[in-house]
Amino acid sequence: MVAKALTIAGSDSGGGAGIQADLKTFSAMGVYGASVVTAVTAQNTQSVTAIHAIPDAVVAAQIEAVLSDIEIGAIKIGMLGTPSLIKVVADALAGYDGPVVLDPVMVAKSGDTLLADSAIDALKSELFGRATLITPNLPEAEKLAGAGTPQEQAQRLLELGVGAVLMKGGHAEGQICKDTLVSSTGARSFSAPRVNTRNTHGTGCSYSSAIAACMAQGMSMQEAVARAHRWLNAAILQADDLNVGHGHGPVHHFHALWG
Repeated sequence: MVAKALTIAGSDSGGGAGIQADLKTFSAMGVYGASVVTAVTAQNTQSVTAIHAIPDAVVAAQIEAVLSDIEIGAIKIGMLGTPSLIKVVADALAGYDGPVVLDPVMVAKSGDTLLADSAIDALKSELFGRATLITPNLPEAEKLAGAGTPQEQAQRLLELGVGAVLMKGGHAEGQICKDTLVSSTGARSFSAPRVNTRNTHGTGCSYSSAIAACMAQGMSMQEAVARAHRWLNAAILQADDLNVGHGHGPVHHFHALWG
C-alpha cells in the first residue's frame, strides 16, 4: 500500500511553496498527498501581492472530509494566518493520533508577512502541544522563543510542549549549513555545504513535507529528517536547472525523476 500524507497550508500561485510544494514533495518521496487549503495567495518568485483567507468553517470541513475517509500516515501544517484558524485546525485534529510536523510559516522568501504577530501566541498555545516536530528557521525561532542561542531557543520550545524541534540553520553565516534536531533525548546535527543559488523559494515547506512523507512511510523521526535533509540538499543543488521566474525560484522537487 502507498503511504498517505496530508498538508494543511496556503496555496502559492507560483507553484514553488505552500500546498503546491508540499504535494510535489509528497509525490517525489513516493507518498500520496491530500490537501487542505487555508489561504489563496497571489504570489510569484518576486512577491506576494494578495492573500485571501479561506473561511475557518471551510478549512474545518476540508480536514473532516479527508480524515473521515483517507488513512493519513502523517500531517504537515504550514501557513495559518489567524488565531481563530489556528484554533479551528487544532480542534479538527483532536482525534488524530499520527505524527504532525508543524512548519511555523511567518515570512515568505520575498519578505512578505504570512503570519500576524497576534497569531503567534495562538500557535504556541493551541498547536505546539499537538506537534510531533516543529521546524523553525533562525528568525522564526527568535520570534517564537525570544533571543538566545539556538540551543536555548530549542529548549524553550520543548518546554512549550512540542515533541521535538528541528532548528534550521540556513540563515546563519558560513559555508556550512547545519540543522539540529533537538528532543528530550538529545540532539543530532545534519550538515551540508552552502549552495550558491538564489533559487531557494519553498525550502521550508518542502523540507517539512519531506519529513512528514518519510514519517508517513514509517520512518523514525531521525531517519525521516536525515532522508529529507539529503533530498532537499539535492533539490537545492539542482534548483538552477529549472529557470523559473525572475526572483527567488523554487527548488527542484523532481531532480531525481526528470534526469
